[in-house]
Amino acid sequence: MKSLDKLISLFRRFPGVGPKQAERFAIYTVKAAEGEVEDLVEALRAVKSLVKYCAECWNYSEGGRCSVCSDTARDRSIICVVEHPQDVAAIEKTKTFAGVYHVLHGAISPTEGITPGAIKLKELSDRVKASNGILKELIIATNPDAEGEAMAIYLTRLLSKYVPKITRIAYGVPLGGDIDYLDEITLGYALKGRVKI
Repeated sequence: MKSLDKLISLFRRFPGVGPKQAERFAIYTVKAAEGEVEDLVEALRAVKSLVKYCAECWNYSEGGRCSVCSDTARDRSIICVVEHPQDVAAIEKTKTFAGVYHVLHGAISPTEGITPGAIKLKELSDRVKASNGILKELIIATNPDAEGEAMAIYLTRLLSKYVPKITRIAYGVPLGGDIDYLDEITLGYALKGRVKI
């Protein structure tokens, strides 16, 4: 069945969706009520036509500015730099950060052909330089991998003369985790990032 095979192959393109899961999604779609399928199609069309990038932080938005940048209660003197929009969502779930964000949409990776011009680095640099002394801290919350570490070093060198304080998110032992199961790099960062209690 060409139409079913095509739908399965389209679901396979989704990140983290394997062949069996794609097949389950496709079969579910076949069995679903007509109205449910129409709702899905309409939601897909709406997302493609309405969701754009925030003009200030490059997060996803359905208007000129995202909900975080539109919130006047947010502390604009602190910018948290992340790699992807889903990182903003993850940090927001903690309900512990009251500043604003800047989404890079990746990290520099010469091996993958990702150059500084391929991500929103110039936009961050321009934003920091235009802050006119309002900016007190830049939090670098890039991923704890080789690219994320390189990105953090690059950002620090690039922006340290414009921001009085640049910090990096801490790494460490996950709650409920066992120390003997941690890799030596994570445990090393946990020891370096220890805090007084």
